[in-house]
Amino acid sequence: MVIAVDRASLRLSPDNDAWGGAGFITQLRVLSARSLRTAFGDYRLVFFGLLQPVVILLLFSQVFAGIGDMPGVVAYDGYINYLMPATLVMIAMTTAMASGAALLSEIYSGWVGRLRTMPINLVAVLAARTVSDAVRLTVQLVVASAAGVFALGFKPGGMAGMAAAIAVAVAVGWGLSWLFIAIATWQSKPELMQAASFVVMFPLMFGSSAYVPLDAMPTWIRVLSTVNPLTYAIDATRALAVGMPVGGELVAALALAAVAAVLGGSVATRTFRAR
Repeated sequence: MVIAVDRASLRLSPDNDAWGGAGFITQLRVLSARSLRTAFGDYRLVFFGLLQPVVILLLFSQVFAGIGDMPGVVAYDGYINYLMPATLVMIAMTTAMASGAALLSEIYSGWVGRLRTMPINLVAVLAARTVSDAVRLTVQLVVASAAGVFALGFKPGGMAGMAAAIAVAVAVGWGLSWLFIAIATWQSKPELMQAASFVVMFPLMFGSSAYVPLDAMPTWIRVLSTVNPLTYAIDATRALAVGMPVGGELVAALALAAVAAVLGGSVATRTFRAR
């Protein structure tokens, strides 16, 4: 017996979006929530994630405490007031590096491969990683700031300025996370990812005004520091946190974060789709 089938009846109605996938914002929200559940679902991961910035702050505040009387530092009334805002940016940097490592882990675990079989915008996969890590970074910065105030004697210039400093650090970390995600989509092995990330991270960290004033550095490092984007971010965060006047470094920091996001996002999107 032959059964006649009306082809028109098999077509999806215009209101049925089951095969076309949800909208970009919905995908971004769902994927970000999934990453946040992973990050905060394991109490051990939460504990060590929050402990890491406190250890970094405690270690560097003690190791470099002797330079608190140097010109360029003494005006901050204690080295911790000079170091704390810079540490916010350094935490943002390490969290950005972790974004790339987390994406590479999801690629190797097969999670990304399963997403490719679904009607999901691959840009949403990358963006969700940066959004969830920005939320996690915010929590880390708040915890580190509280530890600096209550345990190490950090004296912020005001709550509004400190909140603005944290916001700048989060913006910088979000922009840098796109660069490390681009590295993750380009590299094929976790070892190469780690090596490439550290080559990028350490010159940016120590070739900046984070730990020592630029005037105390050798000439060639001082020249490199003046073109280091982290120097602008640190100077802007430091001025906001301690209540000093903020100049063009704030605009430069946000502009460089935007440039990093655009360049990193463009490269990451292209290479991620080609994998």
